[in-house]
Amino acid sequence: MKFSKTYNECMQSLEIELPGVGLKNLKKILKKCRQDLDSHNSPHNNDNGDSICPLQCPVCDGSFFPSLLKAMSEVVGCFNQRAQRLLELHLATGFKKYYVWCKGKQDHVSLIQEGQDLVTYAMINAIAVRKILKKYDKIHVSKQGQEFKSRAQSMHIEILQSPWLCELMAFHINLREKKGKTTRVANLFESCYLKFTDDKPSLACELFDSVKLDLDLTCSICLETVFDPVALYCGHIFCYMCACSAASVTIVDGLQAASPKEKCPLCREAGVYEGAVHLDELNLLLSRRCHEYWEDRLHSERAERIKQAKLHWESQLHAFMGV
Repeated sequence: MKFSKTYNECMQSLEIELPGVGLKNLKKILKKCRQDLDSHNSPHNNDNGDSICPLQCPVCDGSFFPSLLKAMSEVVGCFNQRAQRLLELHLATGFKKYYVWCKGKQDHVSLIQEGQDLVTYAMINAIAVRKILKKYDKIHVSKQGQEFKSRAQSMHIEILQSPWLCELMAFHINLREKKGKTTRVANLFESCYLKFTDDKPSLACELFDSVKLDLDLTCSICLETVFDPVALYCGHIFCYMCACSAASVTIVDGLQAASPKEKCPLCREAGVYEGAVHLDELNLLLSRRCHEYWEDRLHSERAERIKQAKLHWESQLHAFMGV
């Protein structure tokens, strides 16, 4: 079965209507290139004698990449928005939980189904982008498709980089491991799992054979399992306290107070702290699976938080008193 048919069937099977990559339109653009070449008896041929586009193709470069860029932006924007809303519903407590659930008119089963649909949606669109760029490079005999993929990652429109995908994976594992749930929940998303290699945890997902995720959950600053994890705008995950230290801010002020000039410790990209996302589902998962480590880390960080809070308010008092 051709991937286009598989892609369309997968998108149509989702219970929620979401924007897609637009494979049909992108393939039409590439097809037009070949038709134009054939009509002009172009001398450009590949090793098999088939017509190919020149490296600077006005048809492809003028419409293919802009169309794909727009589609990828819409896909990742929609995915992030829906995933954030779903997880807020799941983690809501007290009166807020009662309010959002009544207002949203969603039951637990529909919440689970939407989460599964969103992860499937992310994976199938990631595959679609990979395949259409591979076809672009084949027609052009170039590496422009792979270069575009690298640019997309730097622009944060690569859906597999989204911190909300990591959260949804943890969300499904938490539901699967929670006692008292139905078989439907227990058997859900067996392909998402938390694994340990030499006591180092990572989050893995093998939903489709051609896309496999393996997210390292070791903080590159303290070199320990991420505690109270936070994902920066660039996608890299750190302990919250470590991220605050790297951003030169106190825990009291938070990452929102970080200067736009502060850079990610790994990729050295600036301005990544303001859009940081707290990974609450991942935090819950690790606290259950690494209980002893979590308790020790909780006590040590609590003391550090108290110390920083005390210093912060003392400095505020001194500033107020003019000392």
